[in-house]
Amino acid sequence: MDVRGHIGAGAGILGRLTLARSAVDRAAERRVDTAWLDSAWARPDTAVLVIDDGRALTRFGGDGAELILVPPPQAPPGLRFLLGTDQAGVAYFGVLGPLPVAEEDGLGDAAGGRGTEPGPGGRPSVRPASLREVGELLSDRDAGLMTHAVALANWHSVSTHCSRCGAETQPHTSGHARRCPVDGSDHFPRLDPAVIMLVTDPADRCLLARNAAWPERRVSILAGFVEPGESAEQAVVREVLEETGIAVAVEQVEYLASQPWPMPHSLMLGFRAHAAEGQEIRVDGEEIAEARWYSRDDLAASVASGDLKLPPPVSIAHRIIEAWFGADLPGAW
Repeated sequence: MDVRGHIGAGAGILGRLTLARSAVDRAAERRVDTAWLDSAWARPDTAVLVIDDGRALTRFGGDGAELILVPPPQAPPGLRFLLGTDQAGVAYFGVLGPLPVAEEDGLGDAAGGRGTEPGPGGRPSVRPASLREVGELLSDRDAGLMTHAVALANWHSVSTHCSRCGAETQPHTSGHARRCPVDGSDHFPRLDPAVIMLVTDPADRCLLARNAAWPERRVSILAGFVEPGESAEQAVVREVLEETGIAVAVEQVEYLASQPWPMPHSLMLGFRAHAAEGQEIRVDGEEIAEARWYSRDDLAASVASGDLKLPPPVSIAHRIIEAWFGADLPGAW
């Protein structure tokens, strides 16, 4: 389908965003039900996703991948959190700890997912993988489970003490909160809202930029964090002006869709913004090294020649660029 000119029609125009997929009910009402949690952990069909430093053991094969999920007796000791239940009543937990041994014979039945084609030696490749690396290859269920688990793991790793009194906090609500044993305050997972926007000019060219920390040829659309006391639309206007010197009116900012990005704590809010003609790009030289306008023909030629590398499909940036372009685009960093 040609989506040129229709990017503002709604979030559906971006398709199913990779890390916004899920097939599991989060079962929030069960998080403080101790009896149910104990019973679920004792069931043989309960599945556990082990997370270690943002990675999970993953089986690769063919053109897909699946998470290695283990039964509770095979899970290591560590912080445990409820990820939810599926329509069949299977409970899913996450555990922070060392990853299971990557031996197909011992874990082949644990994943309980779809089959994969054999790799070298007649077996699928099994190895640890990060969400950024494997997210696009996972099923809806696995993508949702890993995104949820990594987000919680990242929050717990930096939220070990009470912000009021400094005492060490304890996990609570099945890992979805922490409680201070001294003052009784509850602390909940932190999210950093960030706007990410495709800016176009009156000729419908898009603005792409290279971050100063990136290698040559790597580009993306603009992005930045929402500041205190600021709306998301105001953040779009401010970030575009700060990074490129291009002014856009808040009335010309359109919301598209959102995607979690737990690397480590972001929620990406996707926008389209329209700039008036006759403006000169002035990059700050610190955060942004270079930026320029691209027509669709310019972009297609630059990507085909290797002069530009676009964000990978796991990112909302890739989907926003594709929606403006009107066709699939390669992307890999």
